Amino acid sequence: MKRHSYFIAVALILISAGSAAAQEFPIMNMMADKVIQKYQQATCEQLWEEKGKPKSPREQEAVEILRSNPEMRTAFINKVSPTIVNKMFECGMIP
Repeated sequence: MKRHSYFIAVALILISAGSAAAQEFPIMNMMADKVIQKYQQATCEQLWEEKGKPKSPREQEAVEILRSNPEMRTAFINKVSPTIVNKMFECGMIP
């Protein structure tokens, strides 16, 4: 539960920072669009089932890229967080 609260706080801060940097990273934009699409199309049941599963090698690689590039990570989070946080709220995954 603490992890979700932390994510929400970070997401809100980053959303307010703007998304100008997102246009600097076209590949990151494509990744973010896929994540957004996934959350928009997924049912709550699908998200709950997926929550405990390990990430695919491709997802792990993407996470490592974002960890190594703070500017890209910020742009990614700014772009995907509204969709993810809203879906998680709708599904009762966060208070």
